[in-house]
Amino acid sequence: MMNEEAAEETLPFLEAEGVHQGFLDGIRAFRESAGPCGDPGRIPRPEFRYYGREIWEKALAAVLTGKNLLLAGPKATGKNVLAENLAQVFQRPAFNISFHVSTDAAALIGADTFREGEVRFQEGPVTRCAREGGFGILDEINMAKNEALAVLHGILDFRRAIDIPGYRRIPVDPAARFIATMNYGYAGTRELNEALASRFVVISMPVISEESLDRLLGDTFPDLIPSYRKQFTALFFDLKAKVDSAEVSEKALDLRGLIDALDLARRGLPMDAALDMGITDKSFDPYERELVRDVIRSRFPKALGRDQLFR
Repeated sequence: MMNEEAAEETLPFLEAEGVHQGFLDGIRAFRESAGPCGDPGRIPRPEFRYYGREIWEKALAAVLTGKNLLLAGPKATGKNVLAENLAQVFQRPAFNISFHVSTDAAALIGADTFREGEVRFQEGPVTRCAREGGFGILDEINMAKNEALAVLHGILDFRRAIDIPGYRRIPVDPAARFIATMNYGYAGTRELNEALASRFVVISMPVISEESLDRLLGDTFPDLIPSYRKQFTALFFDLKAKVDSAEVSEKALDLRGLIDALDLARRGLPMDAALDMGITDKSFDPYERELVRDVIRSRFPKALGRDQLFR
C-alpha cells in the first residue's frame, strides 16, 4: 500500500515538472495493463527524485513504447536515480544487476543448485526480471565481459526470450523493461559493441543543473538554512569547474559525498570534518586534497557547525 501511495505522489511531481499530460495518462494505462506485481517489496522507494522535464519525457517515451533504455553520462548525472524513479513510477519490481569482470552468464540467467536431495535450477536476476515483468537495471553495462553481454542479446531484441540450455524457453513479460547505465570514465570500462548498442535507445544524461541541485538539497534537507543551501550548490559547481579544467580529478565531484557530508553535519560533526569525509579525503593525493580544501574554505568558515547550518 505504501508503494502505491508513493507512486501516486509521483504523478503530481511529474505534472509540476511540466511533463505532458499524455505521458501521465500513459503511465496510468501501463499500470493497469501490466498486471499485479509479484514482489511488491522490490518496487523501489527512491531516496531522491530526478529533476528535469526533458529527460523525464525522453525516458517515459522509451518505457511506454517498449524500448530498452541506455542512460550514458559522467558522475553526478543521476543515472541510477532516474532508473529507480522509473521503476517506482510504473510500479514494477526492480532488479539491480551490477556488471563487473567476474559477471558471467550464470550470474545473470541462473544455475543448477542442489537442494532437498535434487538438482534444481535457481533463477538469476535477469531471468526473474523477464518472467515477473520487472525493470532490470543493468548497472555499468560497459564493464561486462562478452559472455555476459551475449546473454542479453536475445532478451533485448525482437525475440524477447531467454533460452536456458537443458530447461526451457522463458518469454520476456510484456511489462519487463531493461534500463542500462554506463560511465565512460571508470576503470575497466570499454565501448559497447554495435550489436548491443543497437538494442537500446540512448539518453545522454546531463550534469545536474544549479536550479535542480538547489531543489534537491531543499527537499533532502528542509531544515538547511537557504543561504547555506545556495553555498553548497555553488561549492558543487566550483568543484565541477576545477574538474573541467583538469586541476583536480573526478573524485572531487561527488554529489553523494556532498549529501553525506550534510547528513554528518546535521548529526553534529563540524562541517569541515564532514566535507573531508564526504569529499576531500576520497582523493589519496595530498596535493589534490589541499586544492579541494581551498575551494571549500573559500565558501565556508572552518568552525561552521550544526547550529549555524540548520534551523
